Amino acid sequence: MHDVLAALAGAAATPTPTPTPQVDPELVTPGVEGFVITALVAVAVILLVWDMLRRIRRGRVRADIEEELQAELDAQEQGDRAVEATDTDDQRVDPGDEPPART
Repeated sequence: MHDVLAALAGAAATPTPTPTPQVDPELVTPGVEGFVITALVAVAVILLVWDMLRRIRRGRVRADIEEELQAELDAQEQGDRAVEATDTDDQRVDPGDEPPART
């Protein structure tokens, strides 16, 4: 029995062969070309984000200016309506319909 256990232990101790790589590692790495393409894509993305932010800022400024102009026009129209109402109130429709004098 001792011989069987020794034979099993000896069989388990033998190293198993490792497969040899069949692909050249230099052919599967991205290399310089991959780095250059990745860098160009990164630069393009940065430029696009910069342009987008500039356009958003420009749009916000234009919206603020339009809002201010609209507020000024609304105030002017409200003032014109107030002047018209005052002019109409100052005119007498019929001079004989004067209210009685208060004492």
